[in-house]
Amino acid sequence: MSRLCDIDHVRPAVGSIQVIRPGQPPETLYLCEEHLAERRRMGSGLGSGFGGLGMFDDFFSRFFSDSAVGAGGGVGSPGGTGGAPARRGVEQIDVTERFSDATRELLQRAAQTAATWGSLDLDTDHLLIGALGDEVVMNLLEQAGADPKSIAAEIEDAAEKGQPLDVAPSLAPDAKRAILGAYEEAMELGASYIGPEHVLLSLARDEDAEAGATLRKFGLSHTKLRGLVVRGVDREGQARERTTTKTVDEYSRDLTELAREGKLDPVIGRADEIEQTVEILSRRTKNNPVLIGDPGVGKTAIVEGIAQRIVNDEVPETLAGRRLVALDLAGMIAGTKYRGEFEDRLKSVIDEIRDNGDQMIVFIDEMHTVVGAGAAEGAMDASNMLKPALARGELHVIGATTIDEYRKNVEKDPALERRFQPVLIREPTVDETVMVLRGLKDRYEAFHRVRIPDEAIVAAAELSDRYIGDRFLPDKAIDLIDQASARVRLRAKTKPVDTKAMEEEIGRLERERDQAVGAEDYAKANQLKTTLQEKQDALSGQKHPRQRAPEVTVEDIAEVVSRATGIPVSQLTQEERDRLLKLEERLHERVVGQDEPVVAVAEAVRRGRAGLGDPKRPVGSFLFLGPTGVGKTELARTLAEVLFGDDDLMIRFDMSEFQERHTVSRL
Repeated sequence: MSRLCDIDHVRPAVGSIQVIRPGQPPETLYLCEEHLAERRRMGSGLGSGFGGLGMFDDFFSRFFSDSAVGAGGGVGSPGGTGGAPARRGVEQIDVTERFSDATRELLQRAAQTAATWGSLDLDTDHLLIGALGDEVVMNLLEQAGADPKSIAAEIEDAAEKGQPLDVAPSLAPDAKRAILGAYEEAMELGASYIGPEHVLLSLARDEDAEAGATLRKFGLSHTKLRGLVVRGVDREGQARERTTTKTVDEYSRDLTELAREGKLDPVIGRADEIEQTVEILSRRTKNNPVLIGDPGVGKTAIVEGIAQRIVNDEVPETLAGRRLVALDLAGMIAGTKYRGEFEDRLKSVIDEIRDNGDQMIVFIDEMHTVVGAGAAEGAMDASNMLKPALARGELHVIGATTIDEYRKNVEKDPALERRFQPVLIREPTVDETVMVLRGLKDRYEAFHRVRIPDEAIVAAAELSDRYIGDRFLPDKAIDLIDQASARVRLRAKTKPVDTKAMEEEIGRLERERDQAVGAEDYAKANQLKTTLQEKQDALSGQKHPRQRAPEVTVEDIAEVVSRATGIPVSQLTQEERDRLLKLEERLHERVVGQDEPVVAVAEAVRRGRAGLGDPKRPVGSFLFLGPTGVGKTELARTLAEVLFGDDDLMIRFDMSEFQERHTVSRL
């Protein structure tokens, strides 16, 4: 039974109003159409704000009455029937006057949803349902990687539904805060209107409310959505065109998209370097970091880690929602047959990046290649074309290069160097490399279909650090794991047994069995039956083998190192402690006597292996003195054999060959 009018108690109520009397709590009156219209005419004159809304007129009228914001940040009532007068000296602003048409439609949908679900209160979940019907909001959510339909289904499944009501709902406290928060969001973004995107931001900010918790469940934080609003909505409240970077898309890889699809390897450690790079990117000027380090220490991995942080919403608001693209400079140069083609491509890229500067970061690997790239007689190279835009802060660029190339190509151009802030990337330690390998283990196990135990990981880090000196961690350790896994997998692949011959043998045995049964030779038939069953089991095992994934052992890692360095496998796999404890014995196997120098050499080697010496200095520097033939050279050759497995693994300079001036050229 529908509610009757609280004044005449005869006609059915079509709406409600709140009456506020001094010193008394608010009172809700349910009125018929005639009395409701009369009260509006007598009230604050807000009845004309939203005409023709049927049963939701009273909802918007009450909302308008409660949504005036004072200049000092307070919330007041601008008047109305029984309303308290506004404080003098405080400017009152009716936030509803700033509602865009899309926001009014959003509120209409929210009120209809609340009434359909049988709720007397319009809460934040109803507002979110209303926002999901807006095209701009749907585009923002899709850009954030969320499905609007899934969000709506989540809200609807969690909602407590009752019988549909024909009475307009009242705004719940959380919903009022959300609407007023939308006004604040619009002011912070410098918008002259309150759009659905501002309502969405306000809902996401209040994570204690139902809508905020739902958005957070789908990975939609306030920071992430705010970044998308800044970059995806223009000043008229319309979604920006997405295809504004055609040239950039053609000559680059979108690292954030690859991170979103899970195609980038996880980045282990490097938190300090990533944080320093993000700090430079957040600067007002000279906000272009360049990562400088030896080859293989993880410069590109750091940039991929930043892309993953952007996708996971773990970056400051200034970088939230941005695209991180890796520019392919070689691809831009390739195919340029005529003069000016490269310059035209690069200028198009610069223009597109400038137009989308607040939503894009460019990564240039091997940054030293921009110096002289595309240069011809009388033409500008890439670095000179980039300098003006970099100086004005129109481009956000991350560079990466080695220390030698930076000194050789970038430092000699001070105008280019001053536009970048260097970030030195050091080589990780063995322990840090072990952590990196453990983080990558699952990827390599899945790719090679092998098992990589922790012993093999530790061996890869230690052996690569000890015996491969011309490369750097963690790259050389990762390559050891990769190659050893491939080696084990290929070794485990045996040639499949020819099952055709086995099937022919089974067919022959079946025929002999049938003949034996026909001849009533049951003993032979029983024997053939047993043999036939064994053959069938063997054939089934060949067709459906149950093999455990092969395992990469320490010996496999040592074999790869041995092939690269020539050091015997037994030397690599022997316990370091045992070898060092018996070092004097090994040296005395070839050097007879000379106890004092042998002990001095052995102790120096043990100190270096124990980590007591400076890792940046040699393990030992020895000066052997004595007459000819007492074993000076032999001790050096023996030390090379004990440490590296072969006495030829040493560099020998005979200084008697360098007595003349011209012989220095041999060096």
